[in-house]
Amino acid sequence: MKIFHIVGARPNFMKVAPVLTALKGRKNVEQTLVHTGQHYDVNMSDIFFEQLGIPAPDVNLAVGSGSHAKQTAEIMMRLEPVVVERQPDLVLVYGDVNSTVATALVCAKLGVRVGHVEAGLRSFDRTMPEEINRLVTDQLADLLFTPSEDGDENLRREGIAEEKIFRVGNVMIDSLVRLLPAARKTLQTKTNDLPERYALVTLHRPANVDDSATLKGILESLLEVNRDLAVIFPAHPRTRKRIADFGLQAGQLRVLDPLPYVDFLGMQSRATVVITDSGGIQEETTYLGVPCLTVRENTERPITVSMGTNVLVGRDPQKLRGELGRVLAGNAKKGTVPPLWDGRTGERIADIVIGRPSGA
Repeated sequence: MKIFHIVGARPNFMKVAPVLTALKGRKNVEQTLVHTGQHYDVNMSDIFFEQLGIPAPDVNLAVGSGSHAKQTAEIMMRLEPVVVERQPDLVLVYGDVNSTVATALVCAKLGVRVGHVEAGLRSFDRTMPEEINRLVTDQLADLLFTPSEDGDENLRREGIAEEKIFRVGNVMIDSLVRLLPAARKTLQTKTNDLPERYALVTLHRPANVDDSATLKGILESLLEVNRDLAVIFPAHPRTRKRIADFGLQAGQLRVLDPLPYVDFLGMQSRATVVITDSGGIQEETTYLGVPCLTVRENTERPITVSMGTNVLVGRDPQKLRGELGRVLAGNAKKGTVPPLWDGRTGERIADIVIGRPSGA
């Protein structure tokens, strides 16, 4: 059985690693890793492959950055001949990036089966490009691997056949569980460089960083936070560029380059609070039991709010300050780890894939 894995952006790498590993030991399975090159910064890609134990890609499409339309189209044009030539039995796509939807479109038109890992997540906000990617991919996929019950319910509501839906848990937690000991060991070597208590910040979503007034307001809020709690801000390249383009000031915030996954995971595990707009970090903090304040009006991962440690603060400085005050007072929201977020999701996906051979 020939299986393609398509990755293109940093979040995909944490998700593909456990599935690659789980399928590696299965009989009669030939795996091909295709990197679209959607993210190509060394700190955003290469070092992730090294830390996660992912082999070098068999194919690199080297697409690079561009508008959503240009990037999606470029991936489709470069991927199609590879699929035609190599004839995979199943193509696995991950998450909700442009590489995900582009691959689903190519494979659907070629009659190649697609499995979507992290299916069924919905923010119900179609101004988010990722929401469009999720909706389209799930309509085209043949196997839909969901992380939680709400994903199943969303797919059923959209008319997806029950036999296509498989609740397997959160594959990204597999990588977290495996690498957490190394992350904590790495953190011990850097303890002297870190304040005893700190807020860890990530921002990258266009709605937060592409508008000068919005980004200025968020930075001002973070500067207020910094008066009571040191702010460490590994800045996504897009965010750093926008800060420079808009002539904004980060003041006394500790702005860093993007961190390798193991380093960032270690810092997350010891953070007093995480302030973010990332979907994956909402999940990681829920598993780690670390308070998370999400600078968004909605989330496609509501289980992190209903069961986990996540609180949506939107772009309201007062709400951010209020929730931060609760954290500092020792009254942070408590959470529990959702079912099947146990580090064995990759194995469950492998079992399903092997149990449903091509043509089944």
